[in-house]
Amino acid sequence: MRVAGLLSGTSADGVDVAIVDIDGAALRTVTHGVVPYASDVREAIFGASNAVTHTAELARLNVLLGDIFAEALVEVCRAHGIPIASIELIGSHGQTVYHQGDPAPFHGRMVAATLQIGEAAVLRERTGIPVVSDFRSADVAAGGQGAPLVPFLDFRLFRSETEGRAALNIGGIANVTILPAGARLDDVVAFDTGPGNMVMDALVPPFDRDGARARGSTVNEALLDRLLSDPFYHRRPPKSAGREQYGAEFVRDTGIDISTACELTARTIAMGVRRFDGIGEMIVSGGGAHNGYLLERLRALVPARIVTSEEYGVDIDAKEAVLFALLAYERWCGRPANVPSATGARRAVLLGKISV
Repeated sequence: MRVAGLLSGTSADGVDVAIVDIDGAALRTVTHGVVPYASDVREAIFGASNAVTHTAELARLNVLLGDIFAEALVEVCRAHGIPIASIELIGSHGQTVYHQGDPAPFHGRMVAATLQIGEAAVLRERTGIPVVSDFRSADVAAGGQGAPLVPFLDFRLFRSETEGRAALNIGGIANVTILPAGARLDDVVAFDTGPGNMVMDALVPPFDRDGARARGSTVNEALLDRLLSDPFYHRRPPKSAGREQYGAEFVRDTGIDISTACELTARTIAMGVRRFDGIGEMIVSGGGAHNGYLLERLRALVPARIVTSEEYGVDIDAKEAVLFALLAYERWCGRPANVPSATGARRAVLLGKISV
């Protein structure tokens, strides 16, 4: 089955598109592309993310992003010579505008909540292809954090009978999957470690190329020590984070600089990985894998061989889009695809809603 995976991450740079052929256990990425958001659309997303906004703005943005996701898919297919008619299913994560994995008091009850927009009905209508969307809500309803979801793919791609591995994705938020040697799916542990690129990108937009600015400045050790005392970093998983923790308010309120932001990302990733024994290799993907200085700091802090997912034939920028193609395929086949040991859900559940 040929499936398209679509998403926009917490950095809200644009729409990632992966075209994937899936045949039982076999999974092959046909092509991958990124279609950037227009600057006004990106600003509108930030204005609606964990912010005071009008319901009209959110409703219109939901429909607009459905259109934009459809256009992105068509553009990538055209650019790579892929007939749109060859795609049988779309898995669309959409754009997260709010994620709160831990229950909090709300009108007399404890509520956890997650919201991704990019209307699936619009995407279905524009493309004529069935769409699976809203992948996180079922896990949250079952008592999970709704994140991370990538362990299902990491287990499939990187599990080893003989070596413990950590699969690290550095997007806006950094998340890691721990795969003990010979692991079964319910042995997998995964969690968000803290900020990935989000704080650094806010300080040096659109990003600090190869970590040059961070490398050329000095870490504020006093501020770093204070930030590292946050209980989140010392909590055992499951745990998840988002723009709510590391968005514009964090940058403004802490007064953090680029070198300290880079070190915060490296140190919190290392703290997360080092609590697990037997990790011989860490496999890095996501936009942060392009940051040479960040990888240098990780090599200094993590006692494991560090490689990128390219060494396993997985484009470092494509993995999460591939994930949502796989999750859509599993939902279409009627199979649960969350990993309760990673999200904290009470049980395995079907992820996603189908628009046909």
